Amino acid sequence: MAASLALPQVTASAGHRFEFDVIVVGAGIMGSCAAHAAASRGARALLLERFDLLHHRGSSHGESRIIRDAYAKARYLPMVRLARRLWADAEAECGYRVLTPAPHLSMGPRSNASLVAAVENAGAEEMDLALRWGGAFRVPDGWLTAVSEHGGGVLSATKAVAMFQALAVKKGAAVRDNAEVVSIEKGPEGGVVVKTSSGEEFHGAKCVVTVGAWASKLLRSVAGVELPIQPLHTLTLYWRIKPGCERNLTAKAGFPTFSSYGDPPVYGTPSLELPGLIKISCDGGPPCDPDGRDWVSGDREVTKRVARWIEESMAGHVEAAGGPVIRQSCMCSMTPDADFVIDFLGGDFGEDVVVGAGFSGHGFKMGPAVGRILAEMAIDGKANTAVEAGVELGHYRINRFDGNPMGNAKDY
Repeated sequence: MAASLALPQVTASAGHRFEFDVIVVGAGIMGSCAAHAAASRGARALLLERFDLLHHRGSSHGESRIIRDAYAKARYLPMVRLARRLWADAEAECGYRVLTPAPHLSMGPRSNASLVAAVENAGAEEMDLALRWGGAFRVPDGWLTAVSEHGGGVLSATKAVAMFQALAVKKGAAVRDNAEVVSIEKGPEGGVVVKTSSGEEFHGAKCVVTVGAWASKLLRSVAGVELPIQPLHTLTLYWRIKPGCERNLTAKAGFPTFSSYGDPPVYGTPSLELPGLIKISCDGGPPCDPDGRDWVSGDREVTKRVARWIEESMAGHVEAAGGPVIRQSCMCSMTPDADFVIDFLGGDFGEDVVVGAGFSGHGFKMGPAVGRILAEMAIDGKANTAVEAGVELGHYRINRFDGNPMGNAKDY
């Protein structure tokens, strides 16, 4: 694999003004999908990663992510449905699976408007939890509990990123890791010049920036653009399943992914990647600097909140008293309205630089859809796939924050 990822000797040739048609900066799930989408179009694509490929310092690593269509904001439904189709296409192309199907359970107080909207948008059916999954869940009287039986599941995160990188290489893309981009400039003959900290320069017609938690820093440096994206230090927790309950909580047995809209806002996946353990974690975390993390801020508080939820809601099936068995650090990049940024950078760069950022803790599942959209914006100047799928990109523009620091949140 390492040999196949080596950067080929690519030079501008007759009929081509630049070494590359598209240079993608950042090789997490979004960048890897964008590189694959560009290469699949026949574009000469270069994917640059600041750290090692498949590193654990950003937002795309780990064993599992949830895919669901239980979204309070209906604007995301066309995108997740497009993504689900593209996940299946990629699995068929590579010959192995990264998505394990599972139902999705949404639960919380009936007074929670986001929960009610998510249930309605997904067409989820109300369910008596005492009759499902061996009574694993115990919730307060009067809570809304609804299940989406189809369309959800668990994505194997790192495996999925590796899949799209391998497929991109198979389509002719070049991939280079340990290549920190420090400058993106207008080229002397058009296009862009991308420079790395080691002094390398790459010339491309277009550039796609998907650098996750580093987006604000990089775009401020290269273009003076201030994006209100705040990285958060988040924590993934795995808890021991009580003896005798292990099989009932597995994906194979039909146990769901789940989201609890109470306090704390908890999510979880069925036991899958680590036998005998179940992933149950909490949304959010303290602000962090991606270049200066202490890797522990807020961990004790988050662990206590999740343990309390387990004792109240899954005490008969999951052991909380001894604390989590495994703790894994991650980051999410929050916008003020928790909506994505998918847009041309504009200014002096016009449509030569496309930005995908601020995925706010719910973007991984959308990777193939976002990657396809970013690649089309770079190559074509527009995203026909988004139009055909009913994805309205106007919600994700950078200028929504102009004179309005809360962006789309003003609409709610």
